[in-house]
Amino acid sequence: MASLPPVTNLLAFEAVARRRSFAVAAAELHLTASAISHQVARLESDLGVKLFERSAHGVRLSVAGEQYLERVAGALKAIASATDDLRQGVGNSLYVHSAPTLASLWLMPRLRRFAEAHPDISLNLSAAHTHSDFALGQADLDIRYGVPQWGDLVVEPLFEERIVPLASPAFIREHRLKRTAQLLDVPLIQSNVSVVQWSDWLKRFADLRAPDRYSLRFDRAQMSLDAATQGLGVALESATNAEQHLAEGKLKPVFGLDKAIRVKAHFAVYPARHARRPPVEAFLAWIHGEAARSGHTAARQTPR
Repeated sequence: MASLPPVTNLLAFEAVARRRSFAVAAAELHLTASAISHQVARLESDLGVKLFERSAHGVRLSVAGEQYLERVAGALKAIASATDDLRQGVGNSLYVHSAPTLASLWLMPRLRRFAEAHPDISLNLSAAHTHSDFALGQADLDIRYGVPQWGDLVVEPLFEERIVPLASPAFIREHRLKRTAQLLDVPLIQSNVSVVQWSDWLKRFADLRAPDRYSLRFDRAQMSLDAATQGLGVALESATNAEQHLAEGKLKPVFGLDKAIRVKAHFAVYPARHARRPPVEAFLAWIHGEAARSGHTAARQTPR
């Protein structure tokens, strides 16, 4: 293994990068600002690059510093989590990372059943658009959204989703929405990260060209759904993510669930070696069971 910089220097770098201040980082680590400055300087000398750009206005990461932080922060977090588990006597921990909307709207309401079925497993759940770096030990399993192009990893589809136009009942009544062509006369909500865009749906079901601009744009499906419940427009989203909104009557499929584009867009992803870990095996069995309970089915894939 290549020689590693002293951990104290890495901790100083991460704290300054996060706080954007040597003084604040020093206070956090119970050191002097001078000590923090010397640790960062030694790290820069060891790496042969400048990690920060200093000026009279403060400190900011250099391009190299940004790239280094992206890798190092996850590794330090993994070390801290492993240390906390060991100190607390937790020997059966599971680290799951998930796409944000699925974590909030689909996974969270079901986690109680996992906890009840597996009281011996300590589950740690994080959520972000960025994928976990398995090489850094950031997660045991990643629930990803998108087109599956993830190298030599096991990729298991969770369920087939129906992507449909959704709006509040009041919005549908107000605009008397009955025909697909009417969509071009009302505000459409754009979800920038969706694998199915308005251009795809309008071409398939209405033979129409998507508008050049949208009333609202969001980078998370949950915000698109929230905007639709507030009557701000029509969202093109997954009925799976919206199942609670639909059950509570806050949203309705504008033209029914028949006019849906079906996709497999959420996947459980992990290195093959992780499948041998009992907590991972238990979580996979549980989440596929939950998908089946929701009326979804998906065939499990083998490593590519």
